[in-house]
Amino acid sequence: MPRRRVTVLALTGLTAGLVVGAPAGPAVADPVPDRQPLAVGTGGAVATVDPDATRVGLEVLAEGGNAADAAVAAAAALGVTEPYSAGIGGGGFFLYYDAASRTVTSIDGRETAPLAMGADAFLDEAGDPLPFSEAVRSGLSVGTPGTALTWARALEEFGTLSLADALRGGTELAEDGFVVDETFRQQTAENQEKFATFAASADLFLPGGAPPEVGSVFRNPDLAETYRLLADEGVDELYTGELAADVVRTAQDPPEAAGVAPVRAGLLTEEDLARYDAPRREPTRAEYRGLEVYGMAPPSSGGSTVGEALGILDLFRLGSLPAVPVLHHYLEASALAFADRNTYVGDPAYSQVPLAELLSPGFAAERACVIDPAAALAKPVPAGVPDGEYGPCPAEDAGAGESGAEGPSTTHLTVGDAAGNIASYTLTIEQTGGSGITVPGRGFLLNNELTDFTFAAADPTVPEPNLPAPGKRPRSSMAPTIVLDDGEPVLALGSPGGSTIITTVLQTLVNRIDRNMDLAEAIAAPRATQRNTAAVQAEPAFLAAYGEELAALGHTFTENPEIGAATGIEYLPGGLLLAAAESDRRGGGSAGVVHPVPGTGTTDSAPQLGDVG
Repeated sequence: MPRRRVTVLALTGLTAGLVVGAPAGPAVADPVPDRQPLAVGTGGAVATVDPDATRVGLEVLAEGGNAADAAVAAAAALGVTEPYSAGIGGGGFFLYYDAASRTVTSIDGRETAPLAMGADAFLDEAGDPLPFSEAVRSGLSVGTPGTALTWARALEEFGTLSLADALRGGTELAEDGFVVDETFRQQTAENQEKFATFAASADLFLPGGAPPEVGSVFRNPDLAETYRLLADEGVDELYTGELAADVVRTAQDPPEAAGVAPVRAGLLTEEDLARYDAPRREPTRAEYRGLEVYGMAPPSSGGSTVGEALGILDLFRLGSLPAVPVLHHYLEASALAFADRNTYVGDPAYSQVPLAELLSPGFAAERACVIDPAAALAKPVPAGVPDGEYGPCPAEDAGAGESGAEGPSTTHLTVGDAAGNIASYTLTIEQTGGSGITVPGRGFLLNNELTDFTFAAADPTVPEPNLPAPGKRPRSSMAPTIVLDDGEPVLALGSPGGSTIITTVLQTLVNRIDRNMDLAEAIAAPRATQRNTAAVQAEPAFLAAYGEELAALGHTFTENPEIGAATGIEYLPGGLLLAAAESDRRGGGSAGVVHPVPGTGTTDSAPQLGDVG
């Protein structure tokens, strides 16, 4: 669907001189330029799903801020314009490359389960798993939010701005408003029943009892005031202050609208918020075609699963092969890595994740040996045994594991500055619209992140790494990714999409490196996702281009109209930066650079990456 959005402030950079005055009361704006999925230039680059967020990030870079500053500012703007995917009621993973030290590190802003949550939290009185929709639309699904502390920590450790300065663009956006586009209207309509369950959500997102009209101006003064509170008092307000008390009260006793049946109460307490931490974690690292690919470590499965699949694919020389053999290997490697992800990956504080073995060359070789270039494996495939003792091929297997359920919402932003610092940041409130519960008077939705836990083990005799537990972080698929070449920045990317995040990032890397597409082409290319399921989910354009030939190899397909919504940046020769976003998915994304250079950004300006052979 087409995306048309602009704040009622004057835009710079992205709007080619268009100025829209702030209207009084309800307003309809003139059409604004469509999404800009590709930009090349200097001074820094930002790619997000939303033009307003990209503009806010670019303004920070233009004023001398670095990639961490711009990432936090853009994320705060997304909390306004993409409130159903992101915001301070949720969490995420922040991956950062520091050019001065030539190191990659990360901040784990994943939500945590309440201390009162046990393994049976999502079981009903009979011991059966709750219906997923019932669990989502409840206080029970709400974990301790991590986004605000992630922002504060990113600025303290990597940035140059104060939190107050970084929040300024988002605050103005919430106060003055943005123009509703079809994407926002449709997402509101899809969540209308959920939002109508809760009084504060209905008041905010369903003005007059219906989704806001396309072209109307959506303002969120409560969120603007909340941002001002955080700017003045710091993020401790969300973890120990009055705002924390409001979050706890709302989760424990969700404020249902009049006449609505009660929903399940939450377990979150003020102690849970006060104890929360967003720790720095060592990122995952994988070698691929001589490049260094960094990702997010557990409790995210993104870095380990992308990294394992790349390790498998690195054993096949795909650069000289036609598209179908390359895609066949991509699908097979993805299924194998997902089998291991489902079996072994969870919160490392609660289970031993064999991360080093999952990413080891020996394990990759053992897994790769089962791939037949001429025939697809029967799915689901069994998990491997990452025990450090590897032969030419595995002799036994360890079952297939459970994948769990993850919402397809989420959002990703990618920022690179002129000095070479990179922020690759995926943030979420889980399902589109999260739990559906807005904190009264505060202007933001609470997450339903705890539904990422596996509700019940498929086999009680087999350890399940992703069951709920007190203080535990549910397994995630978020996969912010940074690629270096001999320590120098090359590219960064990420995507929303639940567990399809992993395959979207993996396929985009294969497209860029092995198929030698430029980054914009690699993102726009039709997608398929194989997560160790009987059938591959594929977009219509993928089926039209490759379905018949891949089916002849034994792959079976179901259609998925849209998979992922990636953004990325790449450092090009000559000091240029390329920013890329979706051209169509989710209405299209928004890519921008501080100083555009006309006539660049084609395949001719994108060098071959890595040693593809």
